[in-house]
Amino acid sequence: MTPFDTRIQVHSPEYELQRSGMLALIEQLQALEQRAMHKSAQAKATFSKRGALLPRERLARLLDPLAPFLPLCNLAGYGMDSDDLEATIPGGSQLAGIGIVNGVRCMVVATDSGINAGALTEAGNQKLMRCQEIALENKLPFIHLVESAGSNLRQYRVDKFIRGGGMFYNLARMSAAGLPVITVVHGSSTAGGAYMPGLSDYVVMVRGQARAFLAGPPLLKAATGEIASAEDLGGTNMHATISGLAEYVAEDDAHAIAIARDVVGSLNWDPAQAASNTVAPRLEPEQLAGVMVLEHKKPMDMREVIARLVDDSRWMDFKPDYGPATICGHGRMDGNVVGFISNNGPLDPAGATKAAQFIQLCNQSQTPIVFLQNTTGFIVGRASEEAGMIKHGSKLIQALSNSSVAQITIYCGASFGAGNYGMCGRAFKPRFCFSWPNARTAVMGGEQAATTLEIVERAKAERKNEPVNEAALARQKAEIVAHFDKQASAFYTSGHLLDDGVIDPRTTRDVLLFTLATIREAEQRRPRPLSFGVARF
Repeated sequence: MTPFDTRIQVHSPEYELQRSGMLALIEQLQALEQRAMHKSAQAKATFSKRGALLPRERLARLLDPLAPFLPLCNLAGYGMDSDDLEATIPGGSQLAGIGIVNGVRCMVVATDSGINAGALTEAGNQKLMRCQEIALENKLPFIHLVESAGSNLRQYRVDKFIRGGGMFYNLARMSAAGLPVITVVHGSSTAGGAYMPGLSDYVVMVRGQARAFLAGPPLLKAATGEIASAEDLGGTNMHATISGLAEYVAEDDAHAIAIARDVVGSLNWDPAQAASNTVAPRLEPEQLAGVMVLEHKKPMDMREVIARLVDDSRWMDFKPDYGPATICGHGRMDGNVVGFISNNGPLDPAGATKAAQFIQLCNQSQTPIVFLQNTTGFIVGRASEEAGMIKHGSKLIQALSNSSVAQITIYCGASFGAGNYGMCGRAFKPRFCFSWPNARTAVMGGEQAATTLEIVERAKAERKNEPVNEAALARQKAEIVAHFDKQASAFYTSGHLLDDGVIDPRTTRDVLLFTLATIREAEQRRPRPLSFGVARF
């Protein structure tokens, strides 16, 4: 290549004239950008009063310090809704651009709620949709910092309403394309705005500040006559414990941004960048010999087990307040992100739904999953049946059966009933499957099986109007309990090749590190298949 020989004379009058003219236009551009910044900053006192950060402060905390950031559509809306250009606030009440978050290049959009409470505008809608399209085309995770009062009904236009559906269409497309959508709800997210977190893969809500509802209290009262407070109708606590909309709860804006950064770090976005050195757990794996209860009816927090398996004992709980008996979350092992699913009790409708969602998210991010079984099965009873235990449990089975990521199962405690299936038992083809010596596996406990058959026998005798043979029932019960208990033992099930071996619980981290490394090597290896097996000649 030959260096280009410029003919521009940088000290000539013509150059200086052009330069001064261009600098004047740049100053005009900067003044327009400052106009939006100054307008938003006027809300500082209001934000500070409720302990909130201004939108630009939120954005600054989200992005990696000193990393490049490319703003997009910075003049959106300039002259769009008014001919009075001096009164126009450019930017569409949205801050947007491509930046680096926890080492990952992301598309970031933040509602500028310092301007008209973040009410959606035509320019803002178009800007948001353009950013979504760029994220789709360039395979970028999408992070949305939301606080919006919804559409300005005084400026309602039917064409704006109809075209606005593209925002939600794009969110669904991004998620399906394997591009994680992360939404932080800092304040109100009303009407159509409620679908922004609703169509997100991960949702963080700020306690006492965030609210999401299809109809806020005024519209609800106008439409149905029902009276409800904003917090009861769509507050963080309700969505974290009842609706399941919120995966993570933050105490304030800064905490919410920190969680969002941690979520990005758990996406397994570039596995090649994972640290290769092992970071030992702070809590000794050796302690697993005494941590696990030996009686499955006793309560046990399986996070105690996870904390002795993952690097630095660090753990990111997923939806901890929704279906709390089912545990899902992310940790690292040898620097690599791993998903964990375990149980502190039976699988209920909320827990099954949570686990199904988590499995799908791990498939989206190509994150392997470790199942630590300790469940008495799917919950039974009238209330759970009415809540849809069958269909919600089926969601979990569907997600598990069609999961494409590597899965490893450890039988740590109880594995009863269909809980064995929902927690990736042998029939669901985990890549590896091991048992601890104390593990117990059965369709149900021997006592329950014996009692069930006793009830059947008593009912049969009553129908025939015959006396109950108590001695025979006692013998039957003892035989059934012994029969079930013998087969439930980890040594018995392993002897029937229903796992890949019984391991010392203290070696579980080593076993997982070895098998996960084996799986990673398999995924990177490219064998050269033949159309025939090599024969001996």
